[in-house]
Amino acid sequence: MTRPRVLLVTGPGGAGTTTVAAGTALAEARAGRTVLLLGESVGTLSGVDAIRPDAAQWFRDGVQGLQRRAGTELLHDDELTELPGSAGLALLHALAGAHRSGRWQTLVVDLPPVTDAIRLLALPELLARYLRRLLPERRPASLLLAQLAGLPYDEAGRWIGTLTALHALLGADGVAVRLVTEPTAQAPAAVRRARAGLALHGLALETLIANRVLPAGSADPWLRDAAAAQRAVLDVLPGPPRELPHLGGAPGEAELAVLAGSGALDAVPADRLRRPAPVLSDRTAGTAGTEDTAGAPLVWRLPLPGASRDELDLVRRGDELFVTAGPFRRALELPEVLRRCTVTGAALEESGELAVRFAPDSR
Repeated sequence: MTRPRVLLVTGPGGAGTTTVAAGTALAEARAGRTVLLLGESVGTLSGVDAIRPDAAQWFRDGVQGLQRRAGTELLHDDELTELPGSAGLALLHALAGAHRSGRWQTLVVDLPPVTDAIRLLALPELLARYLRRLLPERRPASLLLAQLAGLPYDEAGRWIGTLTALHALLGADGVAVRLVTEPTAQAPAAVRRARAGLALHGLALETLIANRVLPAGSADPWLRDAAAAQRAVLDVLPGPPRELPHLGGAPGEAELAVLAGSGALDAVPADRLRRPAPVLSDRTAGTAGTEDTAGAPLVWRLPLPGASRDELDLVRRGDELFVTAGPFRRALELPEVLRRCTVTGAALEESGELAVRFAPDSR
């Protein structure tokens, strides 16, 4: 069974991501593919299936299922109210189910604003790491902790498996983020932080979409000046971005169909997507390798396009490297060869890579 293409649409709040997600779904349908659009605000579109996850029901089902498997009923259905963050987790759960079903060739997901979206996409890996640390496999202390929490140990293992599978799905080939922005003065900084956050968490950036672009050459002086200000922003955005026109209001299906037919929302071929991933290299030779036979420092290169030196931080703890880029943080497991080494320095290079230098531990 062929894996579906997954396009995750996000951007700064108010940038029109729901419009772009809907237009993307229509563009995929026009290309002859079966399409599912998922999100809290999705509507009905011709030729596109849609799912609006019910966060409250997802939360109730999860708690009741846990209680059944634990053989206890501490909370009744009518006293359950979903916790903050349930909407995002319900969306990821719906995405995983749609991906497994194989019913659609393209899944388009309308995500929350970009900072929250990146944190949501990073959540499965983070929660799985916490559970593995809290409940190491079959150790007596882990079994006791699970019992004290009223959680069957096997249930915790099931959670870890589910979270690990979801993290693998988000990092798989054919899964990418479509980043939407409006060409305002704040856009370059917002896009820069978003690109760094996506790369830090190993999420492929498919396309940068500049939405609500005003036409040039207007006879109205205000519109002409506003368009010129937008053009100055567009000229410094990376890419260059694909541009969508300002529609003047909330679009209906007819307007969305125009956007879908413009070519700006066509998907980038999957084989052209590149998922950011750390690369180990010999600092002197610049070639990949896992041995340091000459004693020269090894360099672990982390792609962080858009990262700012002022917003970067890293800490080594045991076999993990904790990297912070602006509002985003990730624990990265070191390759085996680097676990026997000491961090000797780091630098953000002009290429947008964070180069972390290691030397063999002489002890």
